[in-house]
Amino acid sequence: MNLRIVAVLASLCFILASAPSHAQSGDVIVEKKTFELPTYTTVGGDTIKAVKIGWEAFGTLNADKSNAILVTHYFSGTSHAFGKYTPADPVAGYWDAIIGPGKAIDTNKYYVLSSDTLVNLNAKMANVVTTGPASINPDTGKPYGMSFPVVGIEDFVRVQKALIDSLGIKKIKAVVGASMGGLQAYQWAASYPDSVDRIVAVVASPSAEPFLIGWLDMWAQPIRLDPKWNNGDYYGKEPPLDGLKAALEIVTLQANSWEWARKTFGTAPAEAGKDPAKALANKFKIEAVLEQAAAARAAVADANHFLYLCRANQLAAVDPANIKVPALVLYAPNDLVFQEPVVQEAIQRIAAAGTSVESATLVGPNGHINAFTQITQRAAEITAFLAK
Repeated sequence: MNLRIVAVLASLCFILASAPSHAQSGDVIVEKKTFELPTYTTVGGDTIKAVKIGWEAFGTLNADKSNAILVTHYFSGTSHAFGKYTPADPVAGYWDAIIGPGKAIDTNKYYVLSSDTLVNLNAKMANVVTTGPASINPDTGKPYGMSFPVVGIEDFVRVQKALIDSLGIKKIKAVVGASMGGLQAYQWAASYPDSVDRIVAVVASPSAEPFLIGWLDMWAQPIRLDPKWNNGDYYGKEPPLDGLKAALEIVTLQANSWEWARKTFGTAPAEAGKDPAKALANKFKIEAVLEQAAAARAAVADANHFLYLCRANQLAAVDPANIKVPALVLYAPNDLVFQEPVVQEAIQRIAAAGTSVESATLVGPNGHINAFTQITQRAAEITAFLAK
């Protein structure tokens, strides 16, 4: 099996495809820190106690703390947007190609930080700190499970705002994010226009279209159909890994494109001499690789967190007319998650409301994942936009 192909697919979290396989002398080393809130009241009015999220940063805040850039992560991502935790780490963060000293988002100029969201998918990952269904409810001493309150993109942003406030930062230079991170960038612009100077939204529209809401339900369905899910009550028992793996396969496939599938796999069998035309048990290469990548992802993920993330994305609902800060919108013409016409409509509506908006495409075979594999195409535009 081609492990590089598996890495490309597992890149839904790590974007391993473009990462070096060995340490570089100029690697940025970041440290995972923990931000805590004694209590947090959700948009829906529920209270969560002892909230924790992880965050990491690099660069230096200037005297008036006006050079901070917040990077918001995508559905299956984490706060590890750039750099490494140790020089021995095999890969750097998912946007290391554009964040760091002298890069598009220059850490010599900006203090760049990123945080794990609430209900982060990767609850079993050593360097992830997140409060969600797998966390212990202080009132019961047991995992929340499905008793955890529903949270949305706005809740993610509210917690980020509390983190920013705790650092004494009054106004962020920019919020930059891809996919679900783009949803958060739009939400920042709508919720806190006086606290952010501008946004860069990549492969995202401001709200979830009905079609996307339906797809998110399809992403979640394999977990719900797995008997081991048990209505979310599986902690201390065998988790619903089959359902979670199937869900991650769907996400991974939709996040790519037909061009990528044709170019990378064709119709080759998974194993030589095992023709799919001869037996149903014989797999195509694309099937086997999707399964292998999903299994790797599922090992550090939590099924309930996946479901809560799906709902959070479904609840995204920013009116483009309410975006009052300058925006740079980057999109992929072959994106199957946030389709080009939907993004273009949002751009037009932002402009119609009198807000400055720039846009550009990310061209490549990876569809939605062009946000990571092709992001350097727009490095110059990002640099220029941030400098304004």
